Amino acid sequence: MTLPLSLAALDTLPAQVARPAYTRADLSPGILHFGVGNFHRAHQAMTLDRLFSMGEGRDWGIVGAGIFDGERKGRDVLAAQDWLTTLVEQEADRSTARVIGSMVDFIEPANAPAIIARMLQPDIRIVSLTITEGGYFLDSDDAFDPAHPALQADAAQPDEPKTVFGIILAGLRARRAAGLAPFTIMSCDNIPHNGAVTRSTLTGLAQLSDPGFAQWITENVAFPNSMVDRITPVTEDRERRIVAEEFGIVDGWPVFCEGFFQWVMEDTFPLGRPPFEKAGVQFSTEVGAFEVMKLRILNGGHAAIAYPAGLLDVPFARDAMDHPLIRQYLNKLTHTEIIPTVPPVPGTDLSGYADLIERRFANPKIGDKIERLCFDGSNRQPKFILPTLRAALATGGRIEGLALECALWCRYCAGISDSGAIIPPNDPDWAALTIRAQAARETPGIWLELEAVYGDLAGNDRFAEAFARWLNALGRDGTAATLRAYLDLE
Repeated sequence: MTLPLSLAALDTLPAQVARPAYTRADLSPGILHFGVGNFHRAHQAMTLDRLFSMGEGRDWGIVGAGIFDGERKGRDVLAAQDWLTTLVEQEADRSTARVIGSMVDFIEPANAPAIIARMLQPDIRIVSLTITEGGYFLDSDDAFDPAHPALQADAAQPDEPKTVFGIILAGLRARRAAGLAPFTIMSCDNIPHNGAVTRSTLTGLAQLSDPGFAQWITENVAFPNSMVDRITPVTEDRERRIVAEEFGIVDGWPVFCEGFFQWVMEDTFPLGRPPFEKAGVQFSTEVGAFEVMKLRILNGGHAAIAYPAGLLDVPFARDAMDHPLIRQYLNKLTHTEIIPTVPPVPGTDLSGYADLIERRFANPKIGDKIERLCFDGSNRQPKFILPTLRAALATGGRIEGLALECALWCRYCAGISDSGAIIPPNDPDWAALTIRAQAARETPGIWLELEAVYGDLAGNDRFAEAFARWLNALGRDGTAATLRAYLDLE
């Protein structure tokens, strides 16, 4: 027997499904969150659900928000389920399900006036974000890009914002006018120094229309940095079917994730915060060290397995880890080129952390698609691969595997796998990338002229030579033979 998920159905769910140890009436709002996707629900929403079930922090319920019309579908699904989500944690030896109920509302997406009005209410003390790496309007140096058309439009009409940052600015402006203290802005995206980057984008946008307001934000608004980590694949019919068959729940948008969870954060919340530490969150003044470790080893590792897997028609991350060449490439790249660029991390053995990452990638139950890991390389490469490359170049370190990763991304963007299969569009700028990648077969340096990605790296002769050599090898010998050639290097 399967039951549609709802508040009314909670008491009739199968015994093996954990459920909230609180009622909706026990909760009140405290956080407005942009980007109600799978990662947010497996991470931040899950953490709050744990706290609420402990009887802690129940005045920090989540109000969802979104700026795109496409987010209406997810909102409609969650609304039909009373904002509940089935969260399934999967490890090789177990699968557990729990219903989380930490969301209390979800404003109609793409309704900026309604979102701004909600941010004006004094109960909202934190505004949080999971808007993906590409949502921060950064250039190749990870700096604010004031020339972006969307930001220019918001700067020209600040009272009719369309971007998430324009909407947040309008919310802060309304609170200042009302004499209310500003909310804390908490980024939960995979970006180095995500709090500082959020501050830079927000103040940069404000500077375009009201420099005085930009200065007020700098002096009065808190932007804690945080490092977030949990592998969370997309939801498809497979996941909905498993929830129904194994746990007896009809859930239109369940979330599947690994058991591993990590969240390291600065403790900078002028209007207060939930007692996150009681649910496993670590507060630290050295978040930057954890960020570098995670972004370079885990996110960089994902990129390293994704593009050869995509070229070899390997469908899932777990399958890539079963492919000996891909796994050996990841291992060698991580230990000989990535780890030497990572500064010490409090209480962490980097080699042991890398081994843990390999085991997590190999989790046989996690259906993490290679196409998800390959997506949006034009935004992810500058954040996950190129900082490592720059650090290695600066110290004379090894770069052959990093240059090969860049060549693999270029080869993937040409749009055809080694078997001749068509690779579907997988980047916001896919058409232009494909044209450039195909031209790079004859002239490799054309690819490095992607200024928004590589910046001045195109002028580094050592990197350019290694990149061209590996790209030529991929075109001539194929992915598998090229990986072998890298593994044979001393």
